Amino acid sequence: MAVAPYCPSNTTMANIWIDNGLSRCFLETLFASFQAFVMLILGSIQILLFWKRSVQIEDRFKPGPLWSRIQIAVTILMIVQYIARIILLATIGDEEIYGYIELSTCFYIATYILSVFIIYMERSWTFLSRHARGHGTIILLFWSAAFLHENLAFISWKSPHWWWKLDSETHKIEFGLWLSRYVLTLFLFVVGLRAPGLPKKSYMLLVNEGDGEQRVPLLNEDPNSRDALTESAWADFFHKCSLIWPYVWPKGQYLLQIRVVICLSILAAGRVINVFVPMLYKDIINALTPQDGEKVVFPAALIGYYVLAKFAQGGGTGTSLLNNLRTFTWIRVQQYTTKGIMVRLFSHLHSLSLGWHLNRKTGEVLRMMDRGTTSINSLLSYIVFNILPTIFDIIIAIVYFITAFNAWFGLIVFVAMVLYLGATIAVTEWRTKYRREMNLKDNSCKQKAVDSLLNFETVKYYGNEEFEVERYDEAITDYQKSEWKSLASLVVLNSAQNVIICGGLLVGSMLCAYLVSKGDLTGGDYVLFSTYILQLYSPLNYFGTYYRMIQAAFVDMENMLVLMEEKQDVSDLERARILEVVKGRIEFDNVSFYYNEQKPILKNVSFTVEPGQTVAFVGPSGAGKSTIIRLIFRFYDIQGGHIFIDGQDITQVSQSSLRKVIGVVPQDTVLFNQKIMYNIRYGKINCTDQEVEDAANASDIHKRIETFPEGYNTVVGERGLKLSGGEKQRVAIARTILKAPEFVLLDEATSALDTKTERNIQASLSNVCANRTTIVVAHRLSTIINSDMICVLRDGEIIERGRHEELLEKQGMYSEMWMQQLLSESEEGSNGNGETSGVSNMENKDKL
Repeated sequence: MAVAPYCPSNTTMANIWIDNGLSRCFLETLFASFQAFVMLILGSIQILLFWKRSVQIEDRFKPGPLWSRIQIAVTILMIVQYIARIILLATIGDEEIYGYIELSTCFYIATYILSVFIIYMERSWTFLSRHARGHGTIILLFWSAAFLHENLAFISWKSPHWWWKLDSETHKIEFGLWLSRYVLTLFLFVVGLRAPGLPKKSYMLLVNEGDGEQRVPLLNEDPNSRDALTESAWADFFHKCSLIWPYVWPKGQYLLQIRVVICLSILAAGRVINVFVPMLYKDIINALTPQDGEKVVFPAALIGYYVLAKFAQGGGTGTSLLNNLRTFTWIRVQQYTTKGIMVRLFSHLHSLSLGWHLNRKTGEVLRMMDRGTTSINSLLSYIVFNILPTIFDIIIAIVYFITAFNAWFGLIVFVAMVLYLGATIAVTEWRTKYRREMNLKDNSCKQKAVDSLLNFETVKYYGNEEFEVERYDEAITDYQKSEWKSLASLVVLNSAQNVIICGGLLVGSMLCAYLVSKGDLTGGDYVLFSTYILQLYSPLNYFGTYYRMIQAAFVDMENMLVLMEEKQDVSDLERARILEVVKGRIEFDNVSFYYNEQKPILKNVSFTVEPGQTVAFVGPSGAGKSTIIRLIFRFYDIQGGHIFIDGQDITQVSQSSLRKVIGVVPQDTVLFNQKIMYNIRYGKINCTDQEVEDAANASDIHKRIETFPEGYNTVVGERGLKLSGGEKQRVAIARTILKAPEFVLLDEATSALDTKTERNIQASLSNVCANRTTIVVAHRLSTIINSDMICVLRDGEIIERGRHEELLEKQGMYSEMWMQQLLSESEEGSNGNGETSGVSNMENKDKL
């Protein structure tokens, strides 16, 4: 039996082009070999790397398996059709099965079998450092080559060696199989690019974010809900206007009110000029058109009036005299509005409770403030100076055309305007959800950036720069997806507007030209009509833009308005009294408190701190020690009991007067990124430089500050990071001394310091607490042994109280804590570690 040749008898591998087409032998050999190299060599390497270095993806992070199963099913169909090809050609075909067909079929079957394994592995396994959001390069290259191969058949349309004419059984079989391959490879290529069966984020992001970004509730409503995304931007229109109206009409600012009236007068003048411009143009045309053999009169006056009117109108360029004059006059009003809103919002945010600020995301809040204040100015400008004038122009145009021409012209303008405005409003309302979605993604993007930069130390400590960049990249990608939807829907809107405007212009021009041809109207009338209608359409073209801008401004200001309406968890009574400190006595009477009802923090806690006494609280983490400090400041309202200061319930007095008499040295001192002088003076804003230096002396940091190159003018860096822990604590002590409060609260003020630094600061703390009622939350028991009373907290209850010696004699929890701490300190001493942790950061000193 003779063996079939590798290529047909009239071709060789050297022949690429045969009779106006690609050689099938060359083409199949080339692509089969290339795909075999890609999958059998590179694909095998990928599988080996997955086997050795990848981690398995948990099922909860995988999308539904449907699309992966479809991809595998289509791949199996490709294998089946190649097997069917050999069988059909051998049984039904009327040509020999050449060697290139046998070789390429073997390669194709092997490569598609291997691609099934890669599809499965990419869905089930991943590299931790992988950033791709879809299939790997190897399998995408394989699918692209397969689809390209099938498309190259079109080049050989006129070649007799291909099967387009279907003149033999073999050609019919090949054509039918090519159709199936084309559809299948197209599906694999398109779906492969989308990769719906694979996670859309890297595994690091999935593990750290779960099934999605967990958003801290910031506002009263959930803007991620379907109703919030699809709700009209004009919802609660009057309520929104009532919030911003006080800043629009400058109450009590008479000069600004005069400016508003002048701007409105200029606006009215512009409407009148818009009517006269086309009328003057008509008169000029009629004057220059000879009638009944009369001599043309040079219309110098008409041209002068026309140019003057166009100069005032601006010709639609936005650079007119009236527009410029109105813009110049409006500047002060706009600044007043911006300042009033920003100051009110900033003040409101500072008035919100600690609980809200602990839950907020700074980047998100700042972005809402920026967009909100900008949008309100845009809103006023678009409504007052663009939308309302355009509506008046339309009404005037309809009336004018009815009276000067006939009712048909008014009807044409009316219908065109109604269709235009209706389409604009309908499509723009439909686009609202995309704008809101884009805002949410924008907030998230800015929040991630700010959060990451604020915590750059932690990022550096754990070497997670790449992870943070990936999170930011993912946020931008999500934002751009929403942005694409918004911009694509804008194209739909612009197209609809253009069709309506051109349709109205066509019908109106046809009617006007017809009446001119009949002699019912003059050429000047046609010029008047076309000029007026184009003049009307010019701002109307921008009406859609203005409406979109107004709608976008409403959407942008929504978050800011909700911020402004955020309720205070802790608020003063309507007639709250000023706290009067007579002696300085603090009393907790059966105080109960919880952040979460299922987990009580304090349970019926009672104690009294007499004037001038020092009471310390100790206990394990989570016992409620720091919560007591926060409750005295009234950062939260308690759920049961009372807190008294000199017999006055703190809920009955104003928060400002309460906090004015309390000084605190916190565990973690956070400083402003300002000069040291500014940070110390913050304890008493109106004090002198000498008072600041006296306070620094009392806190034992004055000499240290003088060693800095810029002394008290040294900028301490973001959150005071250029200072060591001990230096920041001394600054905090100095500003508390400067405040000179009647009560002092020390919230584990030295827990983060080593023993030596702690002992140095104890003298400064003693200066703060001298002759003042003091509450101390302590970590090291050695710092509170001289306290007048020590309370031991556990699970929100005081289980022991007394002086240091008394508690040791009880052999209870305090005694046990004391012995454990002595043992710990002795071990530190024996290891020689006692004096290392508090050394100042020398690198930071170099920066100073």
